[in-house]
Amino acid sequence: MGNVRLERLHTGMRWAEGPVWFGDGNYLLWSDIPNNRMMRWVSGAPEGGAVSVYRDPSNNSNGNTRDRQGRLVTCEHGARRVTRTEFDGTITVLADSHKGRRLNSPNDVVVKSDGSIWFTDPPYGILTDYEGHKAEMEQDGCHVYRIDPDTGALTVVADDFDKPNGIAFSPDEHILYVADTGASHTPDGPHHIRAFDVSTSGTLSGGLSGGRIFATISPGLADGFRLDTDGNVWTSAGDGVHCYSSNGDLIGKVLVPEVVSNVAFGGPKRNRLFITGTTSLYSVYVGANGAGYF
Repeated sequence: MGNVRLERLHTGMRWAEGPVWFGDGNYLLWSDIPNNRMMRWVSGAPEGGAVSVYRDPSNNSNGNTRDRQGRLVTCEHGARRVTRTEFDGTITVLADSHKGRRLNSPNDVVVKSDGSIWFTDPPYGILTDYEGHKAEMEQDGCHVYRIDPDTGALTVVADDFDKPNGIAFSPDEHILYVADTGASHTPDGPHHIRAFDVSTSGTLSGGLSGGRIFATISPGLADGFRLDTDGNVWTSAGDGVHCYSSNGDLIGKVLVPEVVSNVAFGGPKRNRLFITGTTSLYSVYVGANGAGYF
């Protein structure tokens, strides 16, 4: 798309993350983790381009998504929990501990069509006071979890990660993609996306198997990503956004002048890619449509 350009919509954040599109309201929410707030950008008249603070304080919110009823689901570094914002604005705690011990610092989250909520739990929010509150890790590792939609029970579905981060399902939900960003603090640590096969059996583990390396990100890390309707993975990287085919082949890049943390598809046709890049929010129209349900 030679006539398309990258647009910077807003700047002034310290570390922008967790964009999520609200098509029914024509706006985007995202987190500014170190500034302990969530931001809101409105598209279209009469407020087109208006930016405001959505939530302050936000408990150092990070990843965001929506459940199948359209409610906001948020990972909070500061409070070490996953929450849901109800339609009346009240906040429901979905998970904050496992086996009687506090979670590390939930990072990114996705909701499956059966209503189950899947999230990653690396230690980034407790390593220092910059993105949360420095504290000792109480869990025996950094895991991927599933919240049962009927009972609310919390189950570990993957326990062999260094620092699990971005998470998303393929459009048909047959594959769960999870990033490992261990290289953020260990030079030779992992900086890849893994792909798990998802079955309908084995509800205690979410039916996951495999865990093969799907793609290794360079430069940078797969902090967060989304998929389009063709099954391509659009992921954050050190030089912008990388697009991988469902076979794991790098098929294109969107170059961004800041390190990218995450992306979200939005707009009426879901062909506008919103990009959180360190201090700024960007967008670009792409020749793909984001997979999603709002």
